[in-house]
Amino acid sequence: MLVELVKVAKSSSSPWLARVLTQFGEVAVRWCGEPAAKPGMYHVEWTVDEDIAWGQNAKPAAGVGPGVRPGGHCVVLLRGLLNLTADGAAVLDIDGTQILLDLADPLPGSVAGTWVELFVEREKIALHPYEL
Repeated sequence: MLVELVKVAKSSSSPWLARVLTQFGEVAVRWCGEPAAKPGMYHVEWTVDEDIAWGQNAKPAAGVGPGVRPGGHCVVLLRGLLNLTADGAAVLDIDGTQILLDLADPLPGSVAGTWVELFVEREKIALHPYEL
């Protein structure tokens, strides 16, 4: 996904965080690139380092369409289409960007192909910049 990096910063008790703008929201999450990265456009891969549990940190979306935004104190909301694979894995599609999810328990089959929202601590969502 192409994002606009606004700023990379670190507080004493947190990892490097990047404030980024996307076409559908702005958010601050863990930055796995160079800490001295300059503002600008970057291609990034998103990862979620938290087990997803339906009804706890995952639920049906309040709306449709991709989204990223702050979801409360140090929490980020990710909204996308949820797809289930044949082997029981889950993938969140945010505007064409695929994020493989680790599941705490199998998801209900009825959520496949629906818009969902994930609520994840910002330090457990990572951006990995790459060059094309």
